[in-house]
Amino acid sequence: MKLNDFVTETLKKIIDGITDAQKYYSTKGGNVNPSGLTYRTNEGIQMWNYQTYQTAQMIDFDSAVTTAEGTETKGGIGVFVGPLGLGSQGKSDASNTSVSRIKFSVPIFLPKG
Repeated sequence: MKLNDFVTETLKKIIDGITDAQKYYSTKGGNVNPSGLTYRTNEGIQMWNYQTYQTAQMIDFDSAVTTAEGTETKGGIGVFVGPLGLGSQGKSDASNTSVSRIKFSVPIFLPKG
């Protein structure tokens, strides 16, 4: 997979996931990626809603996608008679494997309890 395809597809899936989570959370009294956040960075990133003073939680994602492309050749010979079997088998394989990682964070307001 080319890097630009990976970035495009990954961002599409992240956006779809956030949209689905927003729909679900709205029925539970929470909010995913809320607007109107106030930030403070003197002791790490802290976020809250300046009107309700509700603190946002950061959900961190670290995902890896592994792709493998290759060819496999398999051959063999065997003789099978009743419960007895004799044979030989060989396998050769050439493959390319790549791992792509993406890290991102999504702020959420958890439902009040």
